[in-house]
Amino acid sequence: MSALRKKFGDDYQIVTTSSSGGSGFQQPAPEKKRKRQRFVDKNGRCNVQHGNLGGETSRYLSDLFTTLVDLKWRWNLFIFILTYTVAWLFMASMWWVIAYVRGDLNRAHDDKYTPCVANVYNFPSAFLFFIETEATIGYGYRYITDKCPEGIILFLFQSILGSIVDAFLIGCMFIKMSQPKKRAETLMFSEHAAISMRDGKLTLMFRVGNLRNSHMVSAQIRCKLLKSRQTPEGEFLPLDQLELDVGFSTGADQLFLVSPLTICHVIDSKSPFYELSQRSMHTEQFEIVVILEGIVETTGMTCQARTSYTEDEVLWGHRFFPVISLEEGFFKVDYSQFHATFEVPTPPYSVKEQEEALLMSSPLMAPSLCNSGEKNSSLDCLELLEDTETTTKLPAKLQKMTGRDGLPRKLLRMSSTASEMTYSLGDLPMKLQRISSVPGVSEEKQICKATKIITEPISQSVADLPPKLQRLAGGGGGGRMDGHLPPKLRKMNSDRFT
Repeated sequence: MSALRKKFGDDYQIVTTSSSGGSGFQQPAPEKKRKRQRFVDKNGRCNVQHGNLGGETSRYLSDLFTTLVDLKWRWNLFIFILTYTVAWLFMASMWWVIAYVRGDLNRAHDDKYTPCVANVYNFPSAFLFFIETEATIGYGYRYITDKCPEGIILFLFQSILGSIVDAFLIGCMFIKMSQPKKRAETLMFSEHAAISMRDGKLTLMFRVGNLRNSHMVSAQIRCKLLKSRQTPEGEFLPLDQLELDVGFSTGADQLFLVSPLTICHVIDSKSPFYELSQRSMHTEQFEIVVILEGIVETTGMTCQARTSYTEDEVLWGHRFFPVISLEEGFFKVDYSQFHATFEVPTPPYSVKEQEEALLMSSPLMAPSLCNSGEKNSSLDCLELLEDTETTTKLPAKLQKMTGRDGLPRKLLRMSSTASEMTYSLGDLPMKLQRISSVPGVSEEKQICKATKIITEPISQSVADLPPKLQRLAGGGGGGRMDGHLPPKLRKMNSDRFT
């Protein structure tokens, strides 16, 4: 079993035959859904490997210090030990060569002879002399004399080279140990993201928290959506990066990370999830990368924590449990409920579908079809809507023949409701309203009676005029009085009746 697992992996299937002589095989177990390759792991590690660099590898040597810091710890320790060992052996061999050339090795026990380095008569003694000098131990048994100028020069070179090696290797180890990568281990992200309604808007939410009492100074959070797409020109863009707004305009991306916070992305027409619904999440493939940056309060170094959420880690219609409770004199955070969610009523439709459904349910609210003004009545708006709907359903030739003054508008005028007529009669005088309200009276009779009522006060006003003006008003065989008036009065009279 273990051999099969090593050879084929964990996704192999076992098919067994029935021992009762049956000719059929047992139904294989359903294959588990494989987790697709992530761009960023849950722990923040990026699954990217650089290959086929060619001659570009020399760039790593030009920045040797950063290259050593980026190496793993086992390689750092190996280079650290190897560098010191090689440097010590090299310098010890230089002291041994000087003693060998001067002949100090053969006359080491001669009391009358002054060697370059006292008590150095073989390679181990030369190695010990170098270690005592480099580490500034100075036991006093081996020492350099003034009869050896080449030894003095080598001693200066040894001091300079040792300082450079110490500064490089010890500095590299110090920087690597003080890196704030481990600080990111105490910054938590929720295991799942959730989509539900918040403040009347469909919102994508996830949770972040800080386990330490030391704060993250100037903490800022960013979100990237990684999704492959194809441009209208046919270009395929693998892992195209889109920005998710988590409060850039309002400053909500600047966090005061003392207690766990819920980060929200409002799904609107500008969001990449504008057309995302609960049904389409089963077919979509995307990855949300979350980046939290801040300055560690204790060290002053910048720390960055990362995680990601794939489409199967986004829960539709869920909300996070509250984790903060008020105790006596302090607020308590319960991290046992940090990743917990519960279901809430959430529409399974996308924001685009919801807006289209709202627009279809209330077409009179559409500003493009009818402008709401004091002069436009509801009948005019209804006419525009009826014309638009009928003309869009007809073919192109019939649309040209119908036009705006075609049959739909006439039918719409003929089928006006009684409520619209009542609204229009409200602006008429009381006599006209009574005449119009009489059943069985035609429109022509109503117009005649209305004209008669309007002309009655005009005739009465003419009877009250002086004799001269009455003759002017009634002169010319009952013609209009405008012809006998002066030009100014005629102009005023025309302005009055227009």
